Amino acid sequence: MQISPPTMTLAGIILITVPGIAFGGLTLLKFLMRGEPGYLDNPVRRGLWRAGHAHAGVLVLFSLVALLFVEASAMAEWLKWTVRVLIAAAPILMPLGFFLSVLRPGDTRPNRLIWLTKAGGASLALGTLTLGVGLLL
Repeated sequence: MQISPPTMTLAGIILITVPGIAFGGLTLLKFLMRGEPGYLDNPVRRGLWRAGHAHAGVLVLFSLVALLFVEASAMAEWLKWTVRVLIAAAPILMPLGFFLSVLRPGDTRPNRLIWLTKAGGASLALGTLTLGVGLLL
């Protein structure tokens, strides 16, 4: 299968996020090992940061596989482009929302940036639904 330039570009962008995910995991490990204030004693921040890290890792893998299915589909090129962007946005937006919504150690509830998580979820849902229907038709 020949992979199109738009898919290669988005796959490249997604792969560039992997060192950030690894750094995030290292940061979480550091917080655990050092008993970092504002992490272990803050269940909201701890939960959202763990969720952000987990979603980032899973969604990066998922989106890379989904991009291959976009290539295999018979959808119109404009629709393929839309689906690629929607699916590639999820592993970036969702974790950012989790992390940035409780960035400061004293944050005990998410701030307005939690909307990034919802936007990432909507992007993932719309992209995968469109791709699924596109593969069936």
